[in-house]
Amino acid sequence: MRAEDLLPDHLDHRDFNGTRVRKGTVGAFLINARCWCDPATPAQQRAAAEREVLAALPALQALGLFELLQVRDPALRALCGQS
Repeated sequence: MRAEDLLPDHLDHRDFNGTRVRKGTVGAFLINARCWCDPATPAQQRAAAEREVLAALPALQALGLFELLQVRDPALRALCGQS
């Protein structure tokens, strides 16, 4: 399957398992997760990244991301609700 088969260019979201997932959700999660894990990130920016990580979790769970992949950073893994 190609990315455009899953979500064509003319669409910006799709429902997966009853959850609306916007195009770019996984990429935004990765950027925010890196920011959140970086000890040099200022507190205000880290807090914003944490809010975005938490907001993305329902979409990532609907996609089944955590059924296949495990977050390596222990603190981020805990934030994401993984054991």
